[in-house]
Amino acid sequence: MTLTLRRPTDAEYAAWSRVALEEYIDEMVASGSMSRRSAAEKARTEDAELLSAGLDTPGQLIFRVEGDGQPVGWLWFGLQQPKREQGVGFIYDISIDEAFRGRGYGRAAMKAAEEEARRRGLTALVLNVFGQNAVARSLYTRLGYRETSVQMRKEL
Repeated sequence: MTLTLRRPTDAEYAAWSRVALEEYIDEMVASGSMSRRSAAEKARTEDAELLSAGLDTPGQLIFRVEGDGQPVGWLWFGLQQPKREQGVGFIYDISIDEAFRGRGYGRAAMKAAEEEARRRGLTALVLNVFGQNAVARSLYTRLGYRETSVQMRKEL
C-alpha cells in the first residue's frame, strides 16, 4: 500500500468541513457530555476559531489521505497544541472512509502525520479521543500514544 497526504481542493475541503463538523457533534452527543444543541454550538465556535481562514489558516494542516492513488480519508493537525506547549502538535481529526477501514490506512495515516510533524520540527503529537471510540483508542495505544488524562462523567 502506498499512502500519500495531499492538500485538498477547495471543494473537497468544503465538503469535508461540513461532514467533520457533524461527526464531531455526533461524537460529543454520543459521549453523553452534552446536548446536541450545546455540542453544535461548541463545534461551530471551535471551528471558527481554529480554521478562521479555512485551508489557509496558519499553523493548521489539513490533508486528503490517499491510498494507492485514491482518496481514503482525512487528516487535520495543528503545529501547536491548544495548551501552547512549544514543539507539540495536536491531531484534531483523523478519519478513514468507512469503505477503507480495517486495511491499515489509519495506522499509515498516523505514521505519515508523525513524519510530517517531525519534518516540521515538532517533538510530540497530542490528541483527544472519545471514550466510546474503542477502535481508535486501540490504534493510538498500539502506535505508542499514552493516556495523559481521563475525564469521566456520571449522570445523576
